[in-house]
Amino acid sequence: MDFGLTGKVALVTAASKGLGRASAAALAAEGATVVIASRKQETLEQTAHEIRQASKSTILAVPTDLRHPEEITSLVARAVNEFGGIDILVNNTGAPPAGIFETLSDEQWQAAFDLLFLSAIRLIRSVLPSMQKRPGGGRIIQIASSSVKQPIAGLLLSNALRPGIVGLAKTLSVELAPYHITINNICPGRMLTDRLRQGSSVRTRLAQGLTEEEALSELAKDIPLGRIGNPQELGALVAFLASQQAGYITGTTIQIDGGLIQSLF
Repeated sequence: MDFGLTGKVALVTAASKGLGRASAAALAAEGATVVIASRKQETLEQTAHEIRQASKSTILAVPTDLRHPEEITSLVARAVNEFGGIDILVNNTGAPPAGIFETLSDEQWQAAFDLLFLSAIRLIRSVLPSMQKRPGGGRIIQIASSSVKQPIAGLLLSNALRPGIVGLAKTLSVELAPYHITINNICPGRMLTDRLRQGSSVRTRLAQGLTEEEALSELAKDIPLGRIGNPQELGALVAFLASQQAGYITGTTIQIDGGLIQSLF
């Protein structure tokens, strides 16, 4: 199926590895020009090279710290100046630190708010002037977490702040509809990323004497499909939501979790 992404320009943040990288690679494989952003320049450049080699698409790497508004402004300006505009924004961030209420300081709350919520506001605000002028409208895709449907123990910052971008998307789906811009959220469950491998759930099991393979198998036991997700599966969903075929989907929050979260909505 042709998703109609050839010639489109996509901006993907936190794209040097994990789910952001998988999203960028999927869009590039469909023919999009992709601007990728992340804090670590060396890793980002290596990712750009590898996606470029695999897809033959144009990939531009722009080191960016999403916590700083001036860097977001510069990132978007670079993309617009280089390629004439932005058709697709994949709003992805790193994760805030784990913690429970009694251990989290005001500074940690503010840093998480800046990273998870304000960065989304600033990115959308920055891309809209260009996106509103693009033929066929635009696509905004936000990578959230299954925690917006079911809080995850020990991840209070994420549990409290990520639902805010869902409310943002639902409201913007109405405000942006006249411009034919859709906005949707993706909620990944347990995906096989470096973050999962290095997380406390795996480290605890490794300390108990399990191998990494055994530890991951343990984490998959309560997933109905019986396995941890592959980042490329999320990338495929991103590519579909960015496609012309997804033009009638907006304001939705889609789980990709192997059936882990059992809520009806």
